[in-house]
Amino acid sequence: MTGARRSVKIFGCVEIHRGRFEYGRDVVFNADTYLNFLENVVARKYYRRGHPLFYIQDNASYHKDSRVWEWFAANRNWMEVFLLPPYSPEFNAAEPLWHHTRVHATHNTCFQNEEEIMNSLTQAFEDIQNNPNLIMGYLRPFQ
Repeated sequence: MTGARRSVKIFGCVEIHRGRFEYGRDVVFNADTYLNFLENVVARKYYRRGHPLFYIQDNASYHKDSRVWEWFAANRNWMEVFLLPPYSPEFNAAEPLWHHTRVHATHNTCFQNEEEIMNSLTQAFEDIQNNPNLIMGYLRPFQ
């Protein structure tokens, strides 16, 4: 439909010391989809017995949902969660990655459909995953 604005919803997290970037797509941002991301992406990719994970997140409303915090409590043996101060994207290590993605995948581009934008995003994300050095400069201030 001409003139209609469509978007895709991408959850993402980054390990700041090695530049590991993981992402997941969903149809909406809410507590249920975030819990799905935590369970199927974060827990599967980052859980290592005996190695605690320090997980820092912003103040999106679904991050503060009671069910999300129940999940964090159930997983506190391996994950410690911290909230960033409100309205402080400069402290969020994922923000420079979203900027990198906009510059390299979506800037000044008119996508004809959702498949085109997902192909462009997937290529940018796979480039980051396969070449962590692409983003290490962005992450240096957070190390």
